[in-house]
Amino acid sequence: MLRIYVGNLSFQSTEDTLRDLFAQHGEVDNVAVITDRETGRSRGFGFIEMANDNEAHSAIEALNGQEYDGRTLTVNEARPRTPHTGGGGGQRREQW
Repeated sequence: MLRIYVGNLSFQSTEDTLRDLFAQHGEVDNVAVITDRETGRSRGFGFIEMANDNEAHSAIEALNGQEYDGRTLTVNEARPRTPHTGGGGGQRREQW
């Protein structure tokens, strides 16, 4: 299974429209448009999962740099997820 990053999406793009776009190149297993937690509005990128690596690479080749919903898409193989370790702070120090 290959995970594909799709960037520079129009805010009108939906999971259904992305599924239709990528399905022209092969079987799509999963689609996720990433949304803002507070507003629920698209953040302008998403991920596609395709089971067949050859079909996925074909979709990347065909769609990267193409215009879709008035925007030029950035389409490439997604980088592996890195575990989120939380943030900031560090250790608390005692005052002398």
